[in-house]
Amino acid sequence: MRVALFITCLCDLFFPEVGESTVRLLRRLQVEVTFPAGQTCCGQPGYNTGYTAEARDVARNLIEVFEREAPGLPVVTPSGSCAAMIRHHYARLFAGDSEWAARAAAFAERVYELSEFIVHVLGRTDLGARYPAVATFHRSCHMARGLGLVEEPLALLRAVEGLELVDLPHPGECCGFGGTFAVKMAELSTAMVDAKVQAIEETGAQLLVGCDVGCLMHIGGRLRRLGRPVRVLHLAQLLDEATRPARRTA
Repeated sequence: MRVALFITCLCDLFFPEVGESTVRLLRRLQVEVTFPAGQTCCGQPGYNTGYTAEARDVARNLIEVFEREAPGLPVVTPSGSCAAMIRHHYARLFAGDSEWAARAAAFAERVYELSEFIVHVLGRTDLGARYPAVATFHRSCHMARGLGLVEEPLALLRAVEGLELVDLPHPGECCGFGGTFAVKMAELSTAMVDAKVQAIEETGAQLLVGCDVGCLMHIGGRLRRLGRPVRVLHLAQLLDEATRPARRTA
């Protein structure tokens, strides 16, 4: 199988290691990965901040790039938030424009969040992974509520040999990131992430795993500022580390 990678802004600019792990993991699953070099933002920051016209221009560019450079290929992204933007909000962006609404809908049908793709398209949960540790999982709002993806990443984590997965208290509560919300409402955002940090500490987990780097950046930053010794990993990073030959034979 061949897919196109949509890397997203945060991964590209702040967490390239998540993109690298995504590519290595997919290749181990016998998936060929292509990278449309002209891709940019999906438009979500502008859309969420009220700059609808600007977000529409960015979305048009993204659609055109994948139409031109990866025609017909499934599009895999390590971001539930960006996948939700494309799948649900592009329809609103292009409402009233029949041509672009159709192109946006066709593009949205091709887009998969990483765990969704592995579980539902590849039909895999047990990847032969091994990672002895205690971990808890952060359920990001856009992925859980926007895409309805909750069990997919958990199924992949439960199949990792040696990984003890501990439930995170109050899993439906937001971490307080919310993109520009964390900037505009800093005090409220900090209070929310402090509650999330407390919940993580209650689990006794060594690792916090998630599927959206925005949430992980927010929580991870707060953990570091508070001096908490919890390692923060994207699902792609954990599965990449856990499926390396040296790890599997250890």
